Amino acid sequence: QEAERNGSFVTGATLQGADSGARVRIADGETVATDGPFAEATDLLSGFFIIDVPTCDDAIALAARMPTTEHGVVEVRPIWEHEW
Repeated sequence: QEAERNGSFVTGATLQGADSGARVRIADGETVATDGPFAEATDLLSGFFIIDVPTCDDAIALAARMPTTEHGVVEVRPIWEHEW
């Protein structure tokens, strides 16, 4: 709500469980898709938010105020900027 109020919220969504997903990679030039769930996963991504803030410190400060930090972990990462 804070990010929406201050205009830094871009998008976000709750993800379905790992059993509904797939991991995709290329091996020897072939596409290999492995259906979930992924037994080796100890931390599961349950959703994401994209916020537009000036610094990583600003993102960390906002993440620290999210209710999910009371029960789990919020991971902060910059978006990889590609030059196409």
